[in-house]
Amino acid sequence: MKNYQSDLGGKKGFFSSLSINTILILLTILMFFVFSLLIKFNLLTIEDVALKPSNIFQGKYLWTFLTSMFMHGGFFHLFVNMLSLFFLGTFLQRILGSKRYLWFYLISGIFAGLFFAFLSLIPVQFFSTGFDALAVGASGALFGLIGLMMLLTPNLPVYIMFIPIPIKIKYAAPGMLVLLWFISVTGNIPIGNTAHLGGLIAGLVYGLYLRNRYKNKIKMVGKYFS
Repeated sequence: MKNYQSDLGGKKGFFSSLSINTILILLTILMFFVFSLLIKFNLLTIEDVALKPSNIFQGKYLWTFLTSMFMHGGFFHLFVNMLSLFFLGTFLQRILGSKRYLWFYLISGIFAGLFFAFLSLIPVQFFSTGFDALAVGASGALFGLIGLMMLLTPNLPVYIMFIPIPIKIKYAAPGMLVLLWFISVTGNIPIGNTAHLGGLIAGLVYGLYLRNRYKNKIKMVGKYFS
């Protein structure tokens, strides 16, 4: 249901006129530059910002579950994630509402970080990038959004970067996960695949909850976006 604000309430401020998703994007871009400058001038180290499993299991740098979501491994990494967040987040915020969307995004990212940290205990490269690997980026939270869309709007056609053909999200999501995993293993590229998987699981779990809690509404949403 759309809310209308009375004109008697006065003028809106700049940030109050922005959506939660837009604020998340702007904040992520800002924090990327702030963290990058602080690290460049030796006021912070990368371990102060990035998620590192060995630190977490020593009870150190626990805030990196959050800060790592707002740091990225370069401009291209930032661009791809923020472009994805613009499209996915704008769409899901309209379905969930601002507050529910914000909490889901943050919790998905944190759960992805936890999943990444715990699977680092498995000493197999296919499952883990290592106990001392550093993880940054919003990809875990993004896969949370993707996992949720798989259950709320499974037949929604989406475009994957560099693939000019629309693919239903229920096929595109696992396809992206497998493709990134394959690229990282064969090319020896440090991609946080376990964080992606953790985010996807968080989205699927929340999607199952919403489907059971709001059966009729979710059916309507699924039919509308099929």
